[in-house]
Amino acid sequence: MSQTGTAVLPAIYTIDPAHSTVNFAIRHFMVAYVRGGFSGVNGTVVFDAQNPSNSKVEASIYVTTLLSHDTRRDAHIQGADLLNTANHPKVTFVSKQVAANGPNHWKVTGDLTLRGVTKETILDVETAPAEAKDPMGNIRNGVSATTTLKRGDFGMVFNVPLETGGFMLSEDVHIQIDLQLIRKQ
Repeated sequence: MSQTGTAVLPAIYTIDPAHSTVNFAIRHFMVAYVRGGFSGVNGTVVFDAQNPSNSKVEASIYVTTLLSHDTRRDAHIQGADLLNTANHPKVTFVSKQVAANGPNHWKVTGDLTLRGVTKETILDVETAPAEAKDPMGNIRNGVSATTTLKRGDFGMVFNVPLETGGFMLSEDVHIQIDLQLIRKQ
């Protein structure tokens, strides 16, 4: 409730796909990370400051927007061995729980669907300390989130053993999400 006794409504935002990305890093040959990302994130965020557990996130991205700065690698990642974009072109996330984890920090638990497999995933989220007004009059907010996925959990079992031990690709894929949000009027 505000000081005037009226209820404060949840803020409803749309994800700005032109200013939002999902990036990944995976250890390659056990010696260095290969990085890449996806563009065109779409979705909505409902944030209830009075009762954060009522907050919701729904987002999707077409994995065909992959860019790892090497066309042969991009083709392999999008192929049947890994993302299998021909059969599963979209990744979705639908939250089930939002919990405070310190000032401007949240644990967002939800269902991530990748390659037709749905797994519960926890995002560590940091929100911007305040909204900002852009030159067009839109009210914007920002969100950064991280998580680590296990490739095998989503059926991405392709790998090559190395002569010196270990494998070509790590099982862990580190995810960094950066979203700009536009508040609906």
